Order: sequence, then C-alpha cells, then structure tokens
Amino acid sequence: MPAPDGMPRPPVDYDAELRLHNQVLRRACGVRRHDHVLDVGCGTGQTTRQAARKATEGSALGVDLSAQMIDRARELAQAEGLRNVTFQRADGQVHRFPPEQFDLAISRFGTMFFDDPAAAFANIGRALRPAGRLVMMVWQGHQRNEWDVAIHESLDGFGESMAVAPEGPDPFSLANPATVEGVLDAAGFADVSFTDVHEPVYYGPDVAAALDWVRGFTCMNDALKRLDPAGAERALERLRQTLAGHAGGDGIWFDSRAWIVTARRR
Repeated sequence: MPAPDGMPRPPVDYDAELRLHNQVLRRACGVRRHDHVLDVGCGTGQTTRQAARKATEGSALGVDLSAQMIDRARELAQAEGLRNVTFQRADGQVHRFPPEQFDLAISRFGTMFFDDPAAAFANIGRALRPAGRLVMMVWQGHQRNEWDVAIHESLDGFGESMAVAPEGPDPFSLANPATVEGVLDAAGFADVSFTDVHEPVYYGPDVAAALDWVRGFTCMNDALKRLDPAGAERALERLRQTLAGHAGGDGIWFDSRAWIVTARRR
C-alpha cells in the first residue's frame, strides 16, 4: 500500500514506520497550551516532543524502559531547543509518578507489554488529575495486520521453534475492545472509546533496508537464533521474497489496523 503521492520517503526507523499513525495520534491527543502530558513508552521521544511543542505553557514527560532511547530522546529535545520536556528511564507500571500531576497521558504503541495491565493503568490513572485524559494507540488483532501475518507466513514450516514464546511480549495484548474496557474500568477510567485506524506501515526504501529492519524485531531475531545457519538463511530468503512482493516506487509498505483508545479518569 503506497504512501500518498508527493509525500517525502523517510529512511526506515520506528518514527518513519509509524509516520502516518503518528499524524492520527497527534490529532486525537489534542494537546492544549496549559497541559501537563505524560508519554508512556516514549521511545526516542517524538511524541513527547510534539506534545511539548503544543503545551507551550505546560510540560511533557516521556518515560521508557530503554536507557539508550531515553538518552537519544534527550539529545533530540536539546537539539530542538525544547525547555518544557523531560525524559526519564522508568517502568510506567510501577514508577511512582507525582499523584494527580498530569492532564493527559498518551502512548504510541507503548502500553501493550505491561506484565500486569490492571496495575499499570491504575498507576497511570493515579498520575492523572480527576477527569484527566488517556489517549493511546494499540494494535488491533494479528489477522488484521498484514505486516505481522506476512512475517509469520514467511517463517511458516520451520517448526514450532519459530513461534514466539508464550511468555514473550505480545504486541496484540490490547487488541480486544472488551478486554481493554474491562481493564480500564477496573483501573478507574470511564468513557472508554475506540476509533479504528487504517494506515499502512513503512518498512524502508528497498528490500535490503526492510530486511534489516525486520531482522531487528525481537520475535524475528529470537526465531532466527533458534535455527541452524542453513535454516536461518532459508527463512531469510522467504522473508526477502515477501518484502519484495510489497515493494513499489515509494518503498515497502504493509497494511495495518490499530485502535485509538481514549478514556477519562473517574
């Protein structure tokens, strides 16, 4: 699925992959001038910096488990001259945020990997002021995401060792609206709503770049490590063919479906 005509083609990284999703999330967040914003699972801080630029008389705090990403986020914010944004290496599930500090909690695909979602969202809720908003983007189910289906099909036939371990991270853990609504209700949120997001993801300008990008996925990397060298090369060749089938003049794109989930703290 191509990008809109005339759109610049960025090199592949996580922000580039989710460029179209990011536009949708930014509109949904509706950050206001005086807002104090918490960004959960902020990565290198693109969404946090965007929030800070909108909250000119407020602030934005980005938290992530990766020290490397937090360091990069700080570098980018400093380069952009943003003075109302901070970053902290922290686990949003257990970190002791100042109570009732934030007007808005946001996340771009950063809330699906909590060990205990009920505890995590309760913790985030305590950091929000009464009636504070939650706006997060999460993936819909596996079968609705061509990128995941294609990757798994490229590895099909290499045995059970290719499957993601049951205890591994599940990017689709918040795909079911009924499940999410129950978790948020138990965590003290109300007015939960879901908006369908149907945008493609960008995997790079060519097959070689896309292959490097996909090999960096945790599930792919772990799967390849469990194969002997010959088996790994066969799997990679099948993946190359899959990626080539999605190549066009504007790069490699896969269809995807996500939810924008919004709620308010009771």
